[in-house]
Amino acid sequence: MTDKTYFFDSYAVIETIKGNPNYIVYKKCGVVLTKLVLFEVYFKLIKEFTEADANKFLAESYNLAADFGSDVIKYAAKFRLDNMNKNLSMTDCVGYVLSKNLGIKFLTGDEQFKSMENVEFAK
Repeated sequence: MTDKTYFFDSYAVIETIKGNPNYIVYKKCGVVLTKLVLFEVYFKLIKEFTEADANKFLAESYNLAADFGSDVIKYAAKFRLDNMNKNLSMTDCVGYVLSKNLGIKFLTGDEQFKSMENVEFAK
């Protein structure tokens, strides 16, 4: 799997950090995320671990954040509106649309995405 790249949502990043065995195969893959994901993971790390852990993660991961333009914002908002019944987060909607634009799979363990196209689901 070393030649694959995935968009990691916050769930995927946290599970990788925690050492979830279902995410070990993704440790050698390319990682793309957004600054929104960095925020969510940083918050979770300072809440559940230490600020030092959060700072280390941010320093090591900041350069993995892909920028996105107004087109992603528009399509992500429409995607969220079209899927209101799934209670998707804004961060995940941006990540999902960005992953499609980049031609890579959206890696998540969030049940709301399980049956969607362009999703690599791991729990």
